[in-house]
Amino acid sequence: MARISASVYTSHVPAIGAAIDHGKTGEDYWKPVFAGYDFSKQWMKDNKPDVIFLVYNDHATAFSLELIPTFAIGTAAQFKPADEGYGARPVPTVIGHPELASHIAQSVIQDDFDLTIVNRMDVDHGLTVPLSLMCGQPEAWPCPVIPFAVNVVQYPVPSGRRCFQLGQAIRRAVESYDEPLNVQIWGTGGMSHQLQGARAGLINAPWDNAFLDRLIADPAGQSEVPHVEYVREAGSEGIELVMWLIARGAMSDVAGGPAPMVRHRFYHVPASNTAVGHLILENG
Repeated sequence: MARISASVYTSHVPAIGAAIDHGKTGEDYWKPVFAGYDFSKQWMKDNKPDVIFLVYNDHATAFSLELIPTFAIGTAAQFKPADEGYGARPVPTVIGHPELASHIAQSVIQDDFDLTIVNRMDVDHGLTVPLSLMCGQPEAWPCPVIPFAVNVVQYPVPSGRRCFQLGQAIRRAVESYDEPLNVQIWGTGGMSHQLQGARAGLINAPWDNAFLDRLIADPAGQSEVPHVEYVREAGSEGIELVMWLIARGAMSDVAGGPAPMVRHRFYHVPASNTAVGHLILENG
């Protein structure tokens, strides 16, 4: 059967992608950000999965206010980098895994989670920046990727509890797949930031680090935190962090197994107008 071996958590700041694409990673401002991913790039080479299940949110490229799926799984054979208003990022096309994606959709829907199945969509910085941070600038991404888009842009958005439970359902789906695939699940977005209004530029480092502590040690408790706390403490865009709970819900301890090992933890302020957080957890 397939198995989930690890989970990766990272911010997906668009300016990080621009810094990579325009050769600015060595500048003084950006050096501390990218230094936090040096370990991760090597870890990725040493622990290359067969498939990445990547949880992210679309930024009005594949979807718009005309159509807003709460949870959408990409089942296509490939996904092109999106034009986000200034052209597509110069990164490889994302190769999908239609067979595993379709199996997960079947299993999760039968497990009473309603997914939107997407057979054609472009993927924006929410998905490609995490790949760049973990994999560098290759000619091709190291493995197939299943995009899983979550609406955290237009309210109502899914609760942390629902996202955590969905992660558990995804784990069950992966483990019921016949091929012996090594799957990683990535949760992206956040950390604290607000892009508009009187609190534009808000960053709450103590709250962010408390979130990381609790995500590691008490994910079920963190899943019960209401949306209003994310917005109050982490800013209007801090709600993206509920996507991390999908990845955390898929880990071994949530299913009654051993606690995952923390392989890497990183936090930095600022990158553009956002706090950057990053974790790698390996299943026991």
